[in-house]
Amino acid sequence: MAQPQGIHARRAALRLLDAVFRRGETLDIAFNTATKDLRKFEDKALARAIASEVLRWLVDLDALIDNATKKPLPHDAKARMVLRMMLAQWLRLGTPPHAVVATGLDLLAGGPRRLAHGVFSTLTKREAVLPAAPTLPAEVAARWGERAEAMAAGLAEPPPLDLTLRDPTETAHWQVQLSADTLMPGHLRLPRGANVETLPGFAEGAWWVQDLAASLPARLLGQGTDGSGGRHVLDLCAAPGGKTLQLAAQGWQVTALDISKRRLDLLKANLKRTGLKANTVRADALKWEPRHQFDAILLDAPCTATGTARRHPDVLHRIGTRQIEEMAELQTALLQQAQGWLKPGGTLVYATCSLEREEGEDQTDAFAMPLAPVQPDELPAGLAATAEGWIRTDPGMLFEAGGLDGFFIARWRREA
Repeated sequence: MAQPQGIHARRAALRLLDAVFRRGETLDIAFNTATKDLRKFEDKALARAIASEVLRWLVDLDALIDNATKKPLPHDAKARMVLRMMLAQWLRLGTPPHAVVATGLDLLAGGPRRLAHGVFSTLTKREAVLPAAPTLPAEVAARWGERAEAMAAGLAEPPPLDLTLRDPTETAHWQVQLSADTLMPGHLRLPRGANVETLPGFAEGAWWVQDLAASLPARLLGQGTDGSGGRHVLDLCAAPGGKTLQLAAQGWQVTALDISKRRLDLLKANLKRTGLKANTVRADALKWEPRHQFDAILLDAPCTATGTARRHPDVLHRIGTRQIEEMAELQTALLQQAQGWLKPGGTLVYATCSLEREEGEDQTDAFAMPLAPVQPDELPAGLAATAEGWIRTDPGMLFEAGGLDGFFIARWRREA
């Protein structure tokens, strides 16, 4: 019997979800293995979209399932996971119910198949709907506090595609070429879903993909030229290299350090595509010793990445207290290490794509260097520094313009 069209993408989505829930992997790490049997870009994208929507709306999907079953399904039952996928396709991706049934039930056999069919039929007859914004897991909502509701609204849709231009003076040109919006010089915003490598400007390295919030830390270091040649900047934990590219384009002499060979290879490929230059170093930042001090240091520290939940909704379910504490401890050690490598009068920018205080605001408590507050003209319209002079962004901000990732950014200047 021939298999229904699209079943392979659904199986890949099921493998993705299994990797997240059973093995604690990220969607990015699991993606290549889970989709290795898929040849078409569209099939890979569909598998990712199904898994992402399940993770984004998990609490609400489970509530629908539980309201349509006499006995609760175990949380890790395969039938529950397949039902989550079926509902996500119907309610979030607009797949007709008959197509959902044709591709979904083939993932099950025996009694679970009949159960899933019955539950799905019940919910379609009830004309079930999801809320306007996803319900956050209780522990996540508690951590995010008073901004949790606004952040949840910002997670309702996958994010648009943000690009950073190699030459900000060409913003108007590329805005026309790509039919894009822009929120500040050097930034473009396109609708999601495009195959990036086919867009104008990719091959010649005119831009790279980078969320608007992720572009702010490097912008806060300004231009690297001071009339006597490029100044030296250290980009710590640099790969895959978006901020390295920014700094090189801003005229800095960049040393880009990362511990991962695979990620450094990506950084080198991005440098080659854009024609920008940086000295790459593979090393453990906690053990490495530089030969000289730097005029500036950018520490985009390893973190839980909860601020990227719009595009990586797996963080809503993988990250808890233990991971946050581990990352915070590493970030503190990296900050202490980095400040000793800074020249007198030099600038240090610290950033994490995390929404957790332990990885952001709390990291400033034991840092003795004078703060260099962020100024209004350094930020896109609609964003402002905190009273302390830091930047705190979250997915609920700039909502009408398409939102942005969650980041914490602070800048210090060492006394001369």
